[in-house]
Amino acid sequence: MSCEDKLQATASGSASSASNPPAATPDSEAPSDSAPKTKNQEKNEAKRKAKMEKFLKKQAALNGAGSTDSGAKKEKKPKEKEAKAAPKPKETFVSTTPKGEKKDMSQPMAGSYDPVAVESSWYDWWEKQKYFEPKTGPNGEISPKGKFVVTAPPPNVTGRLHIGHALFIAIQDSLVRWNRMRGLTTLFVGGTDHAGISTQSVVEKQVWKHEKRTRHDYGREAFIDKIWEWKSEYGHTIMNQMRRLGTSFDWSRERFTLDDMLTRATRETFVRLFDDGIIYRSNRLVNWCHRLNTTLSNLEVENKELKGRTLMGVPGYAPEEKFEFGVLVHFAYEVEGTGERIVVATTRIETMLGDTAVVVNPNDERYKHLHGKFVRHPFIDRRIPIITDAEAADMEFGTGAVKITPAHDFNDWEVGKRHNLSFINILNEDGTYNENTGPYNGMLRFHVRKQIVEDLKKKGLYVDTTENPMQIPVCSKSGDVIEPLMKPQWWVRCKDLAEPAMEAVRNGDLEITPSRSEKDWFKWLGDIRDWCVSRQLWWGHRIPAYFVRIAGQSNDSCDPAYWVAGRDLDEATRRAKERFPDTDFELEQDPDVLDTWFSSGLWPFAAMGWPENTDDFEKFFPTTFMETGWDILFFWIARMVMLGIYLTGKSPFSKVFCHAMIRDAHGRKMSKSLGNVIDPIDVITGISLEQLHAKLEDGNLDSREFEKAKDGQKKDFPSGIPECGTDALRFALCANPIANTDINLDIQRVDGYRKFCNKLWNATRFALMKLGDDFVPLAEATPTGHESLAEKWILQRLNVAVRNVNAALEEMNLMAATTAIYSFWLYELCDVYIEYIKPITTPDADADGRRSAQQTLYTCLDEGLKLLHPIMPFVTEELWQRLPRRKSDAVPSICIAPYPVPRDEYDDSKAEADFEVAMNIAKAGRSLAADYNVLAKSTFYISNSSGASYAHTSAQADGIATLIKGCQSITALKPGETAPAGCAVFSISDEIAMHLLVRGQVDIAREITKLEGKVSKTLKLKSGLEAKLNAPKYTIIVPVDVREANASKLNNYEAEIDALQNAIKTFLTLKGDD
Repeated sequence: MSCEDKLQATASGSASSASNPPAATPDSEAPSDSAPKTKNQEKNEAKRKAKMEKFLKKQAALNGAGSTDSGAKKEKKPKEKEAKAAPKPKETFVSTTPKGEKKDMSQPMAGSYDPVAVESSWYDWWEKQKYFEPKTGPNGEISPKGKFVVTAPPPNVTGRLHIGHALFIAIQDSLVRWNRMRGLTTLFVGGTDHAGISTQSVVEKQVWKHEKRTRHDYGREAFIDKIWEWKSEYGHTIMNQMRRLGTSFDWSRERFTLDDMLTRATRETFVRLFDDGIIYRSNRLVNWCHRLNTTLSNLEVENKELKGRTLMGVPGYAPEEKFEFGVLVHFAYEVEGTGERIVVATTRIETMLGDTAVVVNPNDERYKHLHGKFVRHPFIDRRIPIITDAEAADMEFGTGAVKITPAHDFNDWEVGKRHNLSFINILNEDGTYNENTGPYNGMLRFHVRKQIVEDLKKKGLYVDTTENPMQIPVCSKSGDVIEPLMKPQWWVRCKDLAEPAMEAVRNGDLEITPSRSEKDWFKWLGDIRDWCVSRQLWWGHRIPAYFVRIAGQSNDSCDPAYWVAGRDLDEATRRAKERFPDTDFELEQDPDVLDTWFSSGLWPFAAMGWPENTDDFEKFFPTTFMETGWDILFFWIARMVMLGIYLTGKSPFSKVFCHAMIRDAHGRKMSKSLGNVIDPIDVITGISLEQLHAKLEDGNLDSREFEKAKDGQKKDFPSGIPECGTDALRFALCANPIANTDINLDIQRVDGYRKFCNKLWNATRFALMKLGDDFVPLAEATPTGHESLAEKWILQRLNVAVRNVNAALEEMNLMAATTAIYSFWLYELCDVYIEYIKPITTPDADADGRRSAQQTLYTCLDEGLKLLHPIMPFVTEELWQRLPRRKSDAVPSICIAPYPVPRDEYDDSKAEADFEVAMNIAKAGRSLAADYNVLAKSTFYISNSSGASYAHTSAQADGIATLIKGCQSITALKPGETAPAGCAVFSISDEIAMHLLVRGQVDIAREITKLEGKVSKTLKLKSGLEAKLNAPKYTIIVPVDVREANASKLNNYEAEIDALQNAIKTFLTLKGDD
C-alpha cells in the first residue's frame, strides 16, 4: 500500500451534489433539420461530429486495417497467462566487518530492509566501545541528572529464552536506553539463575534420555560437574540470545547466582538469619514431589481445575493406568462399643490410613452423645478419638463429621496442633506407603487409593462416591500430583520481615504499579506464612548448617540445639566448640540445598557486591526499579524487599512494575506440551515448520506430549514463523498493553512491524536521495524563520511526538510511546511531509525553498531515529550512521546521542491549523476520487470565497496534489470563479470546497447500472427480512436479542438503499449531454 493509499483508507467524508449541473435535453425534443439553427445549436452539432469522428477512428484501430465490416466486432483472443517468475531466493548475508569493529557505511544502501544485514556487527561494536558501562564524572561521581539502575531478572539456566523473557528485555532495555540517552548514569546488570529444581530436572532427563543413567549412578560431585558442563553450554547460549535481543547489559558486571560473589552473599544471609532466630528448623508439612524427590515452593505447584470426576494418568505409573480424581468417597467408621457408625467423606481416600481423629461441631445435636468416644480403624489396630472443633466441622456441610489426617493435609495439620493429635506419616519419599499402613506397606499411593475402596466395600463400610469439583496440586516441573508430607526442614519466619515491606509501600519508599498489584501486595504480605527454604537437591547453594553429632550420643536431628551455622566449616567448627566445650563431636553438613528463591531474593544487592561495602554497592544501590511478571510479585519481589530491608536497611528498588503474561494468539497459556512456546530467536530469524518439529524432538516431551505439541505447531504456524528481526519483535512486544494481566501475541502482528522497519528504510533511503550527496546540515536544528507551512507543521508534529514519547516513557507506558512514534513516522513524516515536499525538492524548484525543506527533512530524520532508538536499536543505528552530521555533533553512536526533548521554537499551533486545512482538502479529493471511481488523471478545482483562502490554497496546491493518488492537476480558483460543469463537490468549510471533474472521466451509464444492480440486490435482502419480521407470532417465538439484531439489519438495508439511490441521482445530474 502506498503512502496515498494509507491516507485514503483513513479519509472520511462523502461527496455532495454536483456543481453547476447542465440541463439534460432528450432526443425527442431536438429541433428538426428544417428549422433554422441557432449559434448554440451549430456549436453543439460541431461537437457531436467531432466526437463521432473520434469514435470511428478508435473503432477502425480496434478492428484493424483489413476489416471489411466496420460494424463487426473483433473477436478477442484469450490472453495467455504469463508464468510468474519464481522469486529469487534470498541471498545469505555474510558480514565482512571484523568482530568489534564499526560497520562500513560507505557502501550504497540496499534496495530493501534486511534484518540480518542491519543487525550484524552493531552489538559487538557497542560492547567493545563500552557504551553500556555506566558513565560517571571525573571522580567517579553520578551524573547531576541522576542514575537509572536495573538488575534484570536472571533467566533460569534451563535451555533457551522464551518470548516472556523477550518481553521483559524489550521493556527494561527500552527504558535503560532512553535514560542513557537522557544523560543519566545508567547501569543495567544481567545474569542467570542456577534454577535448582528446573536445571537439575532437565539435566536428569537429558542424561537418562541419552545415557540411561540416573544422578545416583554418577554420584553427587560427578553429577554436579555434569550440570556445570550443561550450564556452560546453555548459559552461553542464553547470554548470546540476550545480545541478539539488543540487551544493553554492562557485561563486565555479568552475574550468576552460583558464582563466588553471590555464594558469599547467600551464606552470609543464612548465617545472619540463623543467628537472629529468623531461620529455624522444624518438622512440618511441605509440598512434596515424589517424582523429583524434593520439597517445592508454592510457585512450583500448579492447581489443576477439575469440574468433577476425572480419570488421570500420574507420572511414575504405567501410561495406561488412570486414577480417579474429582470425587468424594463417603465411608463409615464404626463407633467403639455402641454399634453406631459415623460417616465421613474425603477426596483422598488413601489418606484414611493416617487418620488420628474424627471431628464434629460441638453444637451438633446429632453427635453430642458421641463426644469423647472412639472409632476403630478398619485396617489398622488404632483407636481414633471423636473430638469437637467448631472451626473444623461445619454442621451444614455433608454429614457434619470430618476425618483428620494431620500429617498429610495442611488444614488438618492446624487441627492436629490445636488438639495435640498424633501425627502419623504414612508415606515414603518415593511415593510408596510405609510400615504405618499395615497391609498397604510398600504399595504405591494411587494403587492404595483403588484397593482401599474395594476393601471398604468388603467390610460393608463403603457408602457412596459423588462428583466433587476441586483443584489438584500438580508439580509444574514433573506433572506429579503433590502430597503434603512431614519433613524436618529449615524455615524463615516471615511475619516480622513482611511488616517493613508493607510499610515501605505505605510511606512511599516503594511504588508498585499497576495499582491492583499493590492491593495484592498488602493482601499477601498481611497473611504471609513461614517459608520453607530446604530443597532435597544436589544443584544449588548447599545449606551452611551443620549437625553436631556428639560421640556416644543419639542426638535428634530435629532438635535445633544440635545445629550450628557457619559461613565455612572453620566457623561452624568454632561455633560448635563454643556450644559444646571439651566434647568430641563430628559435624555433618545438611545435604539439602537452599530454595532458589532464597539466593534470588538477594539479587539486587548481592549483584553489587554485598555484604562487602563495594564501590558499586555505594553508588548503585538501591536500584531504580524492578520489572517482572505479576505472577511472581510475591515469590520473588516480596522476598527481595523483605530481605533487602532487613539486611541493608533499604528497599532494594524504588519502583516495581508488573507486566502482563504473554499468551498465544488464541489466549492460551504457553506450554511446551501445546507446542506454542516461542523462542524469540525463531521470530527474529524465521523458522520452518519442519525445524520447529525438530526442536521438539530435542526436548524432554514424552511421545504423547510430542504428538500433541506437533499438532499445535501445525495449527499455529502452518508455514513456520516468518523472519521478523529483533527490532520488529521488540516494537511488537512494547506495543501491547503491558500493564494488563495478559497479552495475546500474534506473530503476524510482529511481521507487520517488520514492514514498518522496511518503511523506515525506504523513507530514509528516499530522503537521502532528496538531500543529495552534497547536503550539509546546519550547525543547529533551530528554525531559520523561512520555513514553509509544511515545514512548520512537521516540526510542530515532531515536537508533539517528542513530548508524548517522553511522557509515556516516564510513566513506563511503552504502548503509548510506540503509538506516538509509529504515528509520527508513518502517518506524518512518510505519508505527508515527504510526499508534500516532492515538488519543492526537485532540481528545478526554488533553491531557497528546496534547501529549507531539506534541512527540515534532515532534522526530522535525525530526531525521529533518536526518538525510536530505545525500542528499535539496530535499524535506527544503521540508518542514523548514514546521515551526515551537524558540525556541533561529534557523537559516535546513536545509543549515546542526546534524546530528543521538546523545543519551544517548534511549537506553532497556527501553522498546524493552517496545514490541517490543506490536509482536509487532500482528504476530500481522495474521497471524491474513490466515490466517483476517478482514480487516474483526476482533475481538481479548489473554490475559494475569500482572498485569504485563495492565497492559502493556491500556495499549497502543488503539495496537496502529491497527497492524492492519480491527481493530474489542482487549480485554486479565485473568489468569484466557478468550477467547470460536470464536477462533483466536497465542502471543506464555509470558504473552501473541493471539486472533482467527473464528466468525461468515467462511463457514467455503466456506474449507474452497477449502482442499480446493488439497489436491486439490497431490495431483495430487505424484502426477505421484512417477510420474516411480518411472520405470524414473530414477536412471540423469536428471542429479543434476535429481533433487535434483525431490526438493526433492516435499518442498515434502508440506509444502504438511500445512499445508493442518492449516488444514482448524483450521477444522473453529472451526466449532462453524455
